[in-house]
Amino acid sequence: MDHQNPITAAELAERLGLPLRGDPGVRLHGVGSLTGAGPGQLAFLANPRYRAQLEDARAGAVVMRAAEAEGFRGTALLADDPYVAYARAAALFAPRPVASPGIHVSAVVDPSATVDAGAQIGPLACIGPRSRIAAGAIVGPGCVVGEDCEVGRDCELVARVTLVARVRLGARVRIHPGAVLGADGFGLAMEAGHWINVPQLGGVRVGDDCEIGANTTIDRGAIEDTVLEEDVRLDNLIQIAHNVHIGAHTAMAGCVGVAGSARIGRYCMIAGAAGIAGHLEICDRVVITAMSMVSQSIREPGEYSSAMPVMERREWRRNAARFRQLDALARRVIAREKDKE
Repeated sequence: MDHQNPITAAELAERLGLPLRGDPGVRLHGVGSLTGAGPGQLAFLANPRYRAQLEDARAGAVVMRAAEAEGFRGTALLADDPYVAYARAAALFAPRPVASPGIHVSAVVDPSATVDAGAQIGPLACIGPRSRIAAGAIVGPGCVVGEDCEVGRDCELVARVTLVARVRLGARVRIHPGAVLGADGFGLAMEAGHWINVPQLGGVRVGDDCEIGANTTIDRGAIEDTVLEEDVRLDNLIQIAHNVHIGAHTAMAGCVGVAGSARIGRYCMIAGAAGIAGHLEICDRVVITAMSMVSQSIREPGEYSSAMPVMERREWRRNAARFRQLDALARRVIAREKDKE
């Protein structure tokens, strides 16, 4: 990624509050990987196992820990957490878009909606009845903001985002293409052998500084709202069912599914394709590893797993056959223990 106005290593170090070793005059215009960055780019070394790659690195400067910088002949920015420092630097080279105020001629805005003069409404966007768009917000091409929605200050709906009904976004929320918030929750009742829909009367509340990935869906609540507290980060292709409550600073990787009325604490990390059953609670600071199935509440912080790792096919077939025999084997063991008594 390139930046139109390069900055020197000294200027970057000052803006990030980091010590600098090497040439303060190195001009940087972007970022790159340790093996791929060129002379005008910033790279980072977070894992000491990759220190050998420094020998061939062509980056103009590298963010690293002080211990790794010993003997390094290039320009280094010293950080306790190089990856965090790199992320902050990358944000300087790729800042978020700033609204260009105005409503595109092809957009449709309901007469009862309110659009701040400092907001940007893009081509073919649609703003529904009684919805409000705050100053600095960007509603990108093809987005639909349905009825009774609120888009907070400096939010960005990148493109083709749909807020169906009663969705309220805090400040600086970023939603990627194809995401749908506020669709009907999966509420059904059986009557005389046929399903009938249970009306979903709640909404969705999203706190400040959240980010929601492409094609992720968040259903509105049945009666009360589905809630994301501040700084929740959701990857692509995630399903959040109705009345789920996700605590602040929790992050979920792609393809996670969370069933209705689950409550997830703060500072949790849910890895890819994990499944979380409904009506349970996960306390703060829990890590769920990839492909795990959470079927009961977790009340102690820590790391939890349930998925079986991949194995050679013939070994899997043997183990699967033995798994079917496990109950009978356990019963025989219990019977023998009783006989010994």
